[in-house]
Order: sequence, then structure tokens, then C-alpha cells
Amino acid sequence: MANHKSALKRVRANEKKRDLNRYQHKTTRNAIRAFRANENKEEAAAKLPSIVSMIDRLAKKNIIHKNKAANLKSRLTRHLATL
Repeated sequence: MANHKSALKRVRANEKKRDLNRYQHKTTRNAIRAFRANENKEEAAAKLPSIVSMIDRLAKKNIIHKNKAANLKSRLTRHLATL
């Protein structure tokens, strides 16, 4: 266990950040899953900008790699085009 007050604070802060990162990542994955399951092109087209924004936020905060973010966005737009 940590011996210094600053180390204890760092442990608490890391736990909070981990929980927030996990929440945001899971929320984005669920949104992507719902987008792929959607068969209506108009609804999917309306949801795409918000999902792309979520993915960009994750990449900006280094929760996911920037290349993974680019791949996800590319696949989602391709999926939208095939609807």
C-alpha cells in the first residue's frame, strides 16, 4: 500500500478515471452495436455523427488508439452506405 498522502490521492484519482473511462468506452461500444443492428438508413444516418464524436473523444483521451478510431469510423460509414 502507498505510504505518502500524494500516492494515496493518486490511487483514488486513478480509480475515478478508470471508472469514467470504462463507462465511456462501454457506452460507445453499445452505441456502435445498436447502430450496426439498425436497419433503417435515415435513423442510422442521424446517429452516425454522435457515434463518430464519441469515438473521437475516446481517441483524444487515449482510451482507444487513433488508428482504431479511424478504422471504426471507416467501417461505420461503409455500413451506412450499404444500407
